[in-house]
Amino acid sequence: MKKMISNIVFTKNRPLQLEAYLESLYRFFPESIIQTYIIYKPELFSDEYKLLFGKYHNCVVIEENDFHSDCMKVISEADTKYILFGIDDVVYFDKVDFDVIDRTFDEHADDILGFSLRFSPEAQFLKNGSDEITTLEAANQKIFRLNWKQGQTPHSRYPFELCTTIYKTSLVQEVLCGLANNNPLIRFLFSPSSALIKTLGNSKLKRSLLKDFGYFFSPNTFESWPCRWCQNHKDRLGDYFYFQKICGWPIQVNMVNVSNNNQLEETNDYTVESLNRKYKDGFKIDIDFIAKNKPTGSNLGVEHFRLIRN
Repeated sequence: MKKMISNIVFTKNRPLQLEAYLESLYRFFPESIIQTYIIYKPELFSDEYKLLFGKYHNCVVIEENDFHSDCMKVISEADTKYILFGIDDVVYFDKVDFDVIDRTFDEHADDILGFSLRFSPEAQFLKNGSDEITTLEAANQKIFRLNWKQGQTPHSRYPFELCTTIYKTSLVQEVLCGLANNNPLIRFLFSPSSALIKTLGNSKLKRSLLKDFGYFFSPNTFESWPCRWCQNHKDRLGDYFYFQKICGWPIQVNMVNVSNNNQLEETNDYTVESLNRKYKDGFKIDIDFIAKNKPTGSNLGVEHFRLIRN
C-alpha cells in the first residue's frame, strides 16, 4: 500500500518520550499509510536512541547535520499526499479514521488549510473562546471547521505548527518556497553552511541574517517563521482548519536540558537525565492511562505523565 503521510518528527535528548510518540502514533493510526522520518540531533543518550531506532526499523533516521538542509531535503523529496510534523514530547491518545481526513481534503480542497488532530468542539480553549464552529460531514462521519483567519484564540489563529496537524505536502512546499530567498548568489553566501555564516558562530547577527534570508535552524524557528509567513499571506491560503476530536498533544514535563517540577515523583526530577535513567531501567510512558483520561485542555503536564514498566 502506498504511503499517504510523511511524518517528520524532531528529537533531542528524549528517547523515552520519543518512544511514547512512536508507540502512540502507530497505536492509533495505521503504519501502512505513514512513513516516519526522525530528524535526530545527537547529543546525549546515543545508546538508548540506537536501541529505540532498532525497535522502529521502518522509520528513516536522519542524524542532524544542518537543520535547515536536513528538513528541506525530506520535504522536497516527499512523494506522499500529506505531511504531518511531530515533536518528541507529543503523545497520541485517540484517532480519526484516515478516510475521513482524506475525504475532507478532497471535498474541501478550495478552502482547507489543514486537518487538525488537536481541535475539538469540547476543547477548553475553543469552548472558552468565541470562534464560530461549523458542523459538516465526511465519509459519513461528523466533522467540524473554524476559520483560522478570524481566529479568536492563540490556538485557533495559529496556522503552521509542528505537533498534530496534517497538511497537503504541496502546501508545505509552497510555504517554504515562499519563505526562502531563491537568489543563487544570496543562497551561496548566506546559507547556514556557508563559510561566511560559519564565521559568525552562534551570534545574534547570524540568527538575524538567517532569518532575513528565510533559513531556520531549530524546530522553534522552523515553526515560527513559516507561521509568520502564513499570517502575512493569508490570501494565498485556505480559510479553514477542519477537525473531529483531540487525538494528541504535547505533554510538557521538561524542555530539552531544562526541567519543570513534576509532582508525580517525590524528587520532582524530570530532567532528561533522570528520565533517561528511568528508560534504561525499563520504564515507559503509560499511554493507556492517557487514553482513558483523554485531555480536553491545552496545558498537559504532570497530571497525564505516568511511567510504567515495560
